[in-house]
Amino acid sequence: MTTVNPAGNSVGHPTPITNATQLQKPSGMPVHKYRGYEAVDIADRTWPDNRITVAPRWLSTDLRDGNQALIDPMSPARKREMFDLLVAMGYKEIEVGFPSSGETDFNFVRSIIEEGAIPEDVTISVLTQAREELIERTVESLVGSRRATVHLYNATAPTFRRVVFRGSRDEVKQIAVDGTRLVMEYAEKILGPETVFGYQYSPEIFTDTELDFALEVCEAVCDVWQPEEGREIILNLPATVERSTPSTHADRFEWMSRNLTRREHVCLSVHPHNDRGTAVAAAELAIMAGADRIEGCLFGQGERTGNVDLVTLGMNLFSQGVDPQIDFSQIDEIRRTSEYCNQMEIHPRHPYAGDLVYTAFSGSHQDAIKKGFDAMERDAAAQGKTVDGIEWAVPYLPIDPKDVGRSYEAVIRVNSQSGKGGIAYVLKNDHKLDLPRRMQIEFSRIIQAKTDAEGGEVTPAQIWTTFQDEYLPNAENAWGRVQLRSGQTTTDTDGRDTLTVEATVDGADTVLSGTGNGPISAFFEALQAIGIDARLLDYTEHTMSEGASAQAASYIECAIDGKVLWGIGIDANTTRASLKAVVSAVNRAAR
Repeated sequence: MTTVNPAGNSVGHPTPITNATQLQKPSGMPVHKYRGYEAVDIADRTWPDNRITVAPRWLSTDLRDGNQALIDPMSPARKREMFDLLVAMGYKEIEVGFPSSGETDFNFVRSIIEEGAIPEDVTISVLTQAREELIERTVESLVGSRRATVHLYNATAPTFRRVVFRGSRDEVKQIAVDGTRLVMEYAEKILGPETVFGYQYSPEIFTDTELDFALEVCEAVCDVWQPEEGREIILNLPATVERSTPSTHADRFEWMSRNLTRREHVCLSVHPHNDRGTAVAAAELAIMAGADRIEGCLFGQGERTGNVDLVTLGMNLFSQGVDPQIDFSQIDEIRRTSEYCNQMEIHPRHPYAGDLVYTAFSGSHQDAIKKGFDAMERDAAAQGKTVDGIEWAVPYLPIDPKDVGRSYEAVIRVNSQSGKGGIAYVLKNDHKLDLPRRMQIEFSRIIQAKTDAEGGEVTPAQIWTTFQDEYLPNAENAWGRVQLRSGQTTTDTDGRDTLTVEATVDGADTVLSGTGNGPISAFFEALQAIGIDARLLDYTEHTMSEGASAQAASYIECAIDGKVLWGIGIDANTTRASLKAVVSAVNRAAR
């Protein structure tokens, strides 16, 4: 019930916020300078119901679009290393340069042709503007190639028509038509029969070009090229500057795909840039809307905010059970090569490839991941399969890091935000120790105290060192009141065990003996003789590997002189392992 205080204000319950926008205020930024994108009139669009079930055609433009965007363009050696990487990954269409832009690009194209670096099933592509002398130089670069495409472009958007070219629609269209005719004439004159020759046209700034005019220009280009069975034309529709939502980009592609004549002989290609940060979504939705091919760069390299990221696109398919037909299985090597060639680092949070993308620091995340791995092992065993043979289902990990060449060592990393699950995962993954839950809690407090005191991250090696120091006294790390040397157990006819243990207690050699209904019980009685009051609370054990020489790990929770502590013992003999676990707890109590 709400009451009213003497001042007339209601008390007892806070006033609810009825409209969240009340919290927002005008930014004061000059939004009047910009206009929104135009919607596409396509009421019966079909792309929202489509799914990508097969990989599209891919074209890498790392060596052209990506290289043009570098502070320090690639040297010939770096360009060659990038080309070899793209071939090894499985890309069959590679834009290798802008030969008319200078000797560096021209000579690189010549080098990979003359040195036989291009596999027979790989098509190289070269870019040119629609000027005759540039077209001639571009075609000359391809002499002797087996499979090659000339990619011609001209800007068609109204701002460019008005500001840059000061030309009409018809004049801009004529540039594309004349350029196409010149490409065909020079290819006929310069290239020999050994070259399978193809053509690609881009109405540059497609995202700002009126749809009807983009269609008109593409149709005029097709009229010159005359696509037919066995004579494909590639029409590339670039999001030179990303302007709209991915859904509107998809609408534009569906509209073009529906309205193009000779569509069956057209490869409709999408070339998104990332100005709005949605290039990946724009590319995927364009494929759903009818596009056949995606042009992009590894890790999104490219002008301004970059081209669309081919790695993310391919791995998105892989994570949905669709073969990308590109090999990303050694993603760290791909990243290292890209960083060398581009002289630019990949962000540690970059999808699929960044140093930290499979890493959890949060305690709740680590706990879920550990439980996920445990469940995978149980499910695989129940089905009589290996973990690799069943469907991947681990929380927070969309793919198995091992499938892209990552080890599990970096999946969980421990800092002050981490909890018991992450620490337990490290010990199980690296050292095959499957700690009981209460022992996980106990040890996590020890690590938490370390991170709180020292700050930063605790490495797996540091976790293991701390664990050994806390639980595993040995010849190299001898501490505590009791050190075991040897022991012998006999069992009488009533099933009672008598245990005799040779040990060092408080620095003096001694023999301890006791009787009980098992070796552990007998050892507790033996400890009474040296004034140690210990009681068993919990016990568990497991083997750490398979085979006759397998080690066993024993975990014992004890109440010792009013303290509840865990101990661990590791030995090839399970009885010795359990006695070592008791000693571990006893020594910890005396620390």
